[in-house]
Amino acid sequence: MADRCSTAGGKEEGTARDKFRRWIGEYGSMPGARLTLTDEETGDVLAAWPDQR
Repeated sequence: MADRCSTAGGKEEGTARDKFRRWIGEYGSMPGARLTLTDEETGDVLAAWPDQR
């Protein structure tokens, strides 16, 4: 499962980060699960799970 949670910064970013953490809890045990939090305006990846290092 791959999904994307986007944000435009500010208050919405806090909401998106909360949702991102909830999704890790909900989908993190699924084989192949990947989540990416992306800024809608810049396209920057703000967070990724699992860590892409």
